[in-house]
Amino acid sequence: MSSESCCYSTEDALQEISDFWGLVSESHRHLLGTVLQICRYKKNDTIYNEFEAASNMLILMSGKVKVYKDGIGGRNQIIRVIKPVEMFGYRAYFAGERYRTSAMAFEPCTVVKIPMDKVVELMNENPHLTMQILHHLSVHLGQSDDRTVNLTQKHIRGRLAEALLFLEANYGVEEDGCTLSIYLSREDLANLSNMTTSNAIRTLSAFAAEKMIAIDGRKIKIIDRDELLHVSKMG
Repeated sequence: MSSESCCYSTEDALQEISDFWGLVSESHRHLLGTVLQICRYKKNDTIYNEFEAASNMLILMSGKVKVYKDGIGGRNQIIRVIKPVEMFGYRAYFAGERYRTSAMAFEPCTVVKIPMDKVVELMNENPHLTMQILHHLSVHLGQSDDRTVNLTQKHIRGRLAEALLFLEANYGVEEDGCTLSIYLSREDLANLSNMTTSNAIRTLSAFAAEKMIAIDGRKIKIIDRDELLHVSKMG
């Protein structure tokens, strides 16, 4: 794993996380400021590995991260994608187990690490923070349930359409209003959609031929969102 301190200041991180968590107590802000660690990751750097001990709350401040699990035959399944400002990597700690997934930077990113014992200390003193973390965890568990059904019951076209809409919902679009603000390799898109890379390439080409999307290298522009949504729903 490669990580290093970056120019993103402690004060910047402290202010953003305090606003995100709703920390108003100066003692809580001081505690957070003394324990948080700011790390920078390059594209394709590993942030944590499956089976490592889960000892930190991770908060993505900038960039994009994928959470994935190694599958059969060397294939990976992308479980979810992380966007700023979002917490990740803490479920295993509360479950009393090691990581069941790995996390990797899609692109250069900044991650704040906070020791979980200090997070628990803050939670014990701040019911609002406790409820916020429970809400965040519950939302993502619900989304995981939906994705499990989608990835196992939908056909290839439905899975890929769902994946493109999933990326739009998580990362948004560029200034043109239709180009996805994340540029995935075909392999990553296949891993997100639970299909082979060759199937992902063929299906993307079919979507482009049907004028649902336009492709420019790794850039994908959504042309007919309604039709893409229809394909996703029909499965």
